[in-house]
Amino acid sequence: MRTFRLSGSRPLFFAATLLLTPVATGDSAGAQEFPPDAVKGKAVYERHCLACHGAGGRGDGPDAAALTVPPANFHRFKSFLKSDEELLRTIEHGVVFSPMHEWQEQLTETERQDALAYIRQLVQQGH
Repeated sequence: MRTFRLSGSRPLFFAATLLLTPVATGDSAGAQEFPPDAVKGKAVYERHCLACHGAGGRGDGPDAAALTVPPANFHRFKSFLKSDEELLRTIEHGVVFSPMHEWQEQLTETERQDALAYIRQLVQQGH
């Protein structure tokens, strides 16, 4: 999505996002509530991702050494450059010929987006 600025003002990206973000309903598998929650995402990450990706998201979790294909290191430039949509697609559908399986049936959309928010926070903080 593009961010537009009016001279001397804040980006209009936030306003456009609010207009395009679906309103959350009572359906837990429905649309994400705005904004994703990195605190809840940490719990999802620790429960489902940490074993392979490690506590700091560097692909060095306790199960990583036994994997034929190494888990993603979120601190690498290649991962950093991926859009949220690309990373969410990977979480949802997995990666062919790798141990990264799909999480679409195990995690709600909200949980997937919260986990992504936590991953982005890990990278920003340099953990």
